[in-house]
Amino acid sequence: MKSREIRDKYRRILQAKFYCDQKRFMRYYAMLAAVLLTCIPPAVNAGLDTLVVQSTTSTANSGLYDHILPLFEKAHRIRVHVVAVGTGQAIRNAIRGDGDVLLVHAESDEKQFVEEGWGVKRFDLMFNDFVLVGPAVDPAALLKAQSISDALTRISNEKLLFASRGDDSGTHKKELALWRVAGIDPSDSSGDWYRETGSGMGATLNIAVGMNAYCLTDRATWIGFANKQGLEVLYEDDPPLFNQYGIILVNPKKHPHVNAQAGQTFIDWMIGEEGQNAIASFRRAGQQLFFPNASR
Repeated sequence: MKSREIRDKYRRILQAKFYCDQKRFMRYYAMLAAVLLTCIPPAVNAGLDTLVVQSTTSTANSGLYDHILPLFEKAHRIRVHVVAVGTGQAIRNAIRGDGDVLLVHAESDEKQFVEEGWGVKRFDLMFNDFVLVGPAVDPAALLKAQSISDALTRISNEKLLFASRGDDSGTHKKELALWRVAGIDPSDSSGDWYRETGSGMGATLNIAVGMNAYCLTDRATWIGFANKQGLEVLYEDDPPLFNQYGIILVNPKKHPHVNAQAGQTFIDWMIGEEGQNAIASFRRAGQQLFFPNASR
């Protein structure tokens, strides 16, 4: 027999052997899998219910969800997936039906969301505040400012660098409202002393650090922000800087796929005693970041 014929013969023999071994292995694997599945407890095999929360970046970046969600999931066996974006984007996502619960901080927009039928009912959930941070040398002398309007006017008059999120987030909406009250339109100076980043709070703070600029931030993000370098809180504790968060169930009449039962369970827990206590107990660097204030 020629060497080529011998090689072909042995190749066919080996292929046939491999095919038979593979079939035996697959039969064994299928039998083993079937046995193992019968050993799994029904509760585990059934899995967890799930829901999606459209949320702000500040609540996610602060670490709040890492603190409270394991407590909720253990109590109710509902897995919560958080989509952390700016408030404006979170609301648009919820309008499209890309979530079951909305948790943001722009009260007038939240009320409009409900009035237009996209949400079922809005609840106050918790609050903290905004602060103005800037270079420690403080060329605008914000430490002497008598009001937030005075502080912003000082920055504008001196044309000092100011980093804005510029992303339609709750923080950006608040910032624009504060400029309006001060009688200033910073967009006229866009690209000059007024720099719009189009980014989240952490990225905007990093840019402010790089430019040695002033910036409005929520206090929770600032406390957890590691790259402060030469920036400090220069203006705070003013009533207009109050920062309220709300929570809303996305309307299942608009979007039938919404997991209304799990979503309402989450809302009831968050505004109830357990959730409010969990929010109050969350701290970073020894400081409480959010203050519960829900009322049913």
